[in-house]
Amino acid sequence: MKVSSVPSPNMKPNMNMKMKKNNRTTENLLRMQKHKLLYLMVLPGLVYFIIFKYFPMGGLVIAFQDYQAFLGITGSPWVGMKHFIRLFTEPTFFMLLRNTLVLFALNIVIFFPLPIILALMLNEVRKRVFKNIIQTIIYIPHFMSWVIIVSISYVFLTVDGGVLNEMIAALGGEKISFLTSPEWLRTVYMGQVIWKELGWSTIIYLSAITVVDTQLYEAAEMDGAGRLRKTWHVTLPAIRPVIITLLILKIGSTLDLGFEHMYLLLNSLNREVAEIFDTYIYTAGLKNGQLSFSTTVGLFKGVVGLILIMGSNRLAKKFGEDGVY
Repeated sequence: MKVSSVPSPNMKPNMNMKMKKNNRTTENLLRMQKHKLLYLMVLPGLVYFIIFKYFPMGGLVIAFQDYQAFLGITGSPWVGMKHFIRLFTEPTFFMLLRNTLVLFALNIVIFFPLPIILALMLNEVRKRVFKNIIQTIIYIPHFMSWVIIVSISYVFLTVDGGVLNEMIAALGGEKISFLTSPEWLRTVYMGQVIWKELGWSTIIYLSAITVVDTQLYEAAEMDGAGRLRKTWHVTLPAIRPVIITLLILKIGSTLDLGFEHMYLLLNSLNREVAEIFDTYIYTAGLKNGQLSFSTTVGLFKGVVGLILIMGSNRLAKKFGEDGVY
């Protein structure tokens, strides 16, 4: 007697799911084949990130070792969480955390809104020649290295013959030690950041503004809106996704302020407020030869940045924004 096999009720949904996956894979392959030149353009950047960003992450294992160069990664003894315990229990950690968070807060509160404001102002300039001249002038500092920026600042701010101090002295005031005084360190730091990066940071916002639908401006003008109202009710809402995305990326770099700039400003007199995680990694790792400990500090920075990006991205999506991913 021949018994016919009866298909399981779950077999049909499973087959449908497999078919959908196969169709999706086929669509992706066709899309990649159709836009193969675009994917080819992405390839160099992808190779760069794999070689210089992801591959070196294997070296993070020395954060859990007492790494010795002549023994290598495989031969160095394991110490577990020893370096992490040292990092979190040393008084230096709280000084580094305080200095880094204060400078980051200044970047968010003072610097982050400025490119948006400047981009909105440039958008209102109607004479294209005048607008191009202004953009060229404010973009130039970005292409200067921090060495040049700090050197120019030294010429203006140094006590011995500095232009600004000479003007203060000529007016009957007392010269101010801008470069060595802890009270002035953060002011000088923010001034240099604004000078160097303000103009360049407006490019993304200006690009976002150019794709705003002109019909929205015409409708707002018909309703009697002036320039300020059109900026507030049309331009800003239109570029809000870009602002949110850049803010999320900025929050992810909370503990990553950059080494070169602060290292050039750092000296023995302002170290109490100028030492940050980036400069401390250089001092501990290269100067003092504590490679495992400096790797621990870098790993801590990376983990905190990842958590902040994921948290801020989830928060942005919760409020209806697109987020980074």
